[in-house]
Amino acid sequence: MSVSLAFQFASGRYHATPYGHHVNEGLVEWPPSPWRLLRALISVGYTSGVWTDDPPPVATMLIEQLSAELPSYALPDAVGTHSRHFMPVGRFNREKVEQTTLVFDTWLRVADGELIVSWPNVLLGGAERAMLKLLVGRLNYLGRSESWVAARVADGGEGMPEANCFPERSGTSPGPGWEQIDLLAPESSSGYLAWRRSALQAAWADPPLPVGRKPAKTLLRRRERAAAPYPDNLLDCLQKDTTWLRSYGWSRPPGSRRVFYWRRADAISTGAPKASPVPRRPPPIEAMLLSLTNGARNDHALPPVSRTLPQAELLHRALVGIAARLGSMPPELTGRDENGRPLRGPHQHAHINPLDLDGDGHLDHVLIWAPAGLSADAQAAIRRARRTPTKGAVDPLRLALAGRGHLRDLTELRGDYGLGIARIQGPSDVWESLTPFVPPRHIKNRGRNTLAGQVRAELLSRRLPEPTDVQCLAPRSGVQDGTLATPMEQATGQSTPEWHRLRHFVRSRQRGPQPPADVGFAIRVAFAEPVCGPIAIGYGSHFGLGLFAKVGAG
Repeated sequence: MSVSLAFQFASGRYHATPYGHHVNEGLVEWPPSPWRLLRALISVGYTSGVWTDDPPPVATMLIEQLSAELPSYALPDAVGTHSRHFMPVGRFNREKVEQTTLVFDTWLRVADGELIVSWPNVLLGGAERAMLKLLVGRLNYLGRSESWVAARVADGGEGMPEANCFPERSGTSPGPGWEQIDLLAPESSSGYLAWRRSALQAAWADPPLPVGRKPAKTLLRRRERAAAPYPDNLLDCLQKDTTWLRSYGWSRPPGSRRVFYWRRADAISTGAPKASPVPRRPPPIEAMLLSLTNGARNDHALPPVSRTLPQAELLHRALVGIAARLGSMPPELTGRDENGRPLRGPHQHAHINPLDLDGDGHLDHVLIWAPAGLSADAQAAIRRARRTPTKGAVDPLRLALAGRGHLRDLTELRGDYGLGIARIQGPSDVWESLTPFVPPRHIKNRGRNTLAGQVRAELLSRRLPEPTDVQCLAPRSGVQDGTLATPMEQATGQSTPEWHRLRHFVRSRQRGPQPPADVGFAIRVAFAEPVCGPIAIGYGSHFGLGLFAKVGAG
């Protein structure tokens, strides 16, 4: 299986000065050179604690295998830009005015696509591939520290885009529309060791070691000093810093070489982008995750989880207004067709779920997902949302896009955020209420409109399998369906204390139809086989109510 790495620039910016050039020359190393990529992997091994001393043998083997072949690149669209700054130089002129010098800060504005780096003929063993995934997963920038990246090892089975930057071979040219660039790349490990042996032989030629007797200490010291500029192996070469290189007079790191690459002539755009005759529309995606913050950056000033329904309703109102200003009314956001009639079917339009992902009792994110997918118009409206009002606050809450794609992708977010999404995504065969279930119809003592009957009907209307068991966890008293509570529980009115928090949830919409009864239940449902979420049923299920979380691993 070949080796491919995918890099997505989180801030859309890439800073990197080519080796041997000054920052004020206004050049950007695009693509990142093979030398830079390997040094980044070694660096993250130290900084993230993968190793604390010398790199382990498996890391050495990984670096040597990647250095044995020149990679190819699939470059996303990029635009070259810069800023200019007058920086102080620490001197004053005769008028006692501090002197400054003009500095260029050049970078690329990278499109949303991924940078793909591929070694098609490198075959890694299981240990080397595991080490590569560990290092790449902890890589948080590439180039200068402002170049934030989300990196991953791409599966060889994925449809990789065609390479548009590749090494020159046999002096052939790919034809018009291409340009030649040079990049810094490592020598192969065996090639470097052969070169080092010849260099040491030349450095030690005079005087030779005596034969048949112990060499003098001064001779050994001279040979040691002569060998100091030549690192022991390729991995050592990749770890030398600029101070070491200058101390031994190296103009280029030992173990490195200049290689020519062919790159598309328009790989870096300059000036205004050309208008595309057919605008590119992003494909539908399943979910988008927004973060909630306030001006004071105080998490405890965010809305409590009990205000899930009104907060979702306020955000929905804002999104519909943005979509109207953009000239489109996507049905997955409005819940209505082009004639204004409510959508029919298994609830395929958007669900807006405010979430407490860090577990502090306050809403900090909003998950917007639709079983049928969010169209390009819906995505545009969600991206434009920057603020949403909230009750009792002077300033509205701030919104920022924290993630997008398939729900499985969002479960890979770091820390509590990924774990929180995984709780509602599943899979699991047992699910419990995360927000109260509000019955969409009046509860009857018998028939299909009992509490259990309504839960089963709601699950089936969303194309979920028939549950094997439905239990009411709270409140135990007042439940009209006698199969869901024991006579003792009905007589005492007791319920599990952990479910008391659901009593405080707002259960009625400010604008829109009201529930048949202002009452919420904590429900546990079990299935014969694990199912994937999110599971949101009942009244207000598109605005955060009736959301379930998995129990156990499923």
